[in-house]
Amino acid sequence: MDIPSLRYALTLAEELHFGRAARRHFITEQAFGRRIRKLERQLELQLFDRTSRRVTLTAAGERFVPLARQAVDRIDQLAAAAHEDGPTPDPTVLRVGVLGFGLAERWPLVLDLLRQQLPDVALAYVEVDWDSQYDLVRSGDLDVAVVHDIGPVDGLTFDRVLDTGRFVVVPAGSPLADAEHLSEADVCDQQWIRPVGRHPGLADWAGPAGSVGATSTLVRTPSSVPAAVAATGQFGIHGEPARRFFPHPGVRYVPMDGNPAIVSVASRADDRSPAVRAFRRAARAGADERVGGPVAADRNPFGT
Repeated sequence: MDIPSLRYALTLAEELHFGRAARRHFITEQAFGRRIRKLERQLELQLFDRTSRRVTLTAAGERFVPLARQAVDRIDQLAAAAHEDGPTPDPTVLRVGVLGFGLAERWPLVLDLLRQQLPDVALAYVEVDWDSQYDLVRSGDLDVAVVHDIGPVDGLTFDRVLDTGRFVVVPAGSPLADAEHLSEADVCDQQWIRPVGRHPGLADWAGPAGSVGATSTLVRTPSSVPAAVAATGQFGIHGEPARRFFPHPGVRYVPMDGNPAIVSVASRADDRSPAVRAFRRAARAGADERVGGPVAADRNPFGT
């Protein structure tokens, strides 16, 4: 019996729904279910009753949940105490993960808003991919990350910054390269570059690109998509700013129906450090401003 499995059981007891509980831990519903079944075998107890319509706690589950909560809370307290005795991170350095084009044209504005609050802060940038964008924040290796927001993640807080259209990345030689707009029905028969990441929301956002075809090329970073499309002739999926940040002579970007590409700043829900709070405030304030526009000098953009 391990601590992550206890956390999974506690989440399922809250949600009473395998899909929602799995998304909070950014794993697939199948993998989540296997962990719950393994925990039940180890305990030799059935904690949950499952039917096709509902999930409920058994009597044993009702007794188990508060004890598991006490155990997990104790582990968290021990971890917090250990961190207090360990080295203190440099408060003037903010470790920022960046996926793809990140904040796009809003970068200068958000950084200006950040330095209005913390003039001496230094930023250490780390490129992340779809698979690591949440892990590195949750583990404490990064303070914040500018991520592709594809669904809730247990233990993280998200501040939405950009809400961009979804575009098909089309090989320049394709008959569809000159289309003004495409629907999923227009491209459903194509082979696709598939973005790789564990969070199930990524496949939902990617639409037709979220399923592996017979010869699908797998990519882990948004910046890899245009080159992969040009090299293979397969289609890709991207957010609107990629047209400017990842231009490539071998591809065309065409608007497509579907869920927008949302960019958010992710941070740990329990992180109250001044630098993280300042970055979050800057991101929220930047989201309310005109892209590339100055902050009005006669008002405080942070509302404080």
